[in-house]
Amino acid sequence: MKNLLIALVFLVGFASSAQTNTELQKHYEAFYKEMRLQGDMNGVINALTHLNILSPSQARKDTLAYIYANDNQHLQALNTIGIEKQDTDSDLAVQVKAISLKALGQPKRALEQFEVLFKRVPNAYLAYELADLKIQTGDGVGASKNIEFGLLNVKDDQKYAFYERQQPYEVSLKAAFTHLKALAQFNQDKNIDTAIATIDEALKLDPNFNLASLSKQALESRKNEAEAAPKEE
Repeated sequence: MKNLLIALVFLVGFASSAQTNTELQKHYEAFYKEMRLQGDMNGVINALTHLNILSPSQARKDTLAYIYANDNQHLQALNTIGIEKQDTDSDLAVQVKAISLKALGQPKRALEQFEVLFKRVPNAYLAYELADLKIQTGDGVGASKNIEFGLLNVKDDQKYAFYERQQPYEVSLKAAFTHLKALAQFNQDKNIDTAIATIDEALKLDPNFNLASLSKQALESRKNEAEAAPKEE
């Protein structure tokens, strides 16, 4: 009789706990929808975190990581889904890892993730990211291949955003690729005149391309220093 009472108490407690979890899940699902309507990202993050505890879901984790990354909370994004390359990752998870690793100054790890994305859905934007990261990591040949792909597939209306100024700005993606082409040329053969000529092409495409102007100034300064240096007899 005593064992039966204990079992009944256990079952009642279990049912009560299940009911409470179900009610909590419904509450946070409604809370999540409301926070999305209000555009409250902290509320959305709060709701998804609770939902992941109550009913774990990889898709929900990926969404949470994406929201973190979109809010420039890249460390939190990676803490949510990890940094390792996994074949089972969704496109969204790979995108978050790539963007967040790049933002946190991890170009080699970011490159791995962008390569995965490019294999799945090759496009000009991903080719640009790959070329940029390969130039940073010293792979000039690989960068040139991605630049070639990008220039062949870029559309005239595609834009790319830059943030080196206080006020972010956009330029045509074709101009951005042309600028990268100049950097790749200089890194491979150290020919300043060729690189400057290519940057001029980028500036013709987009005269307000500030980063290209800065690159041209740096190359011209280096050229002037080399010309002014005393020559060995």
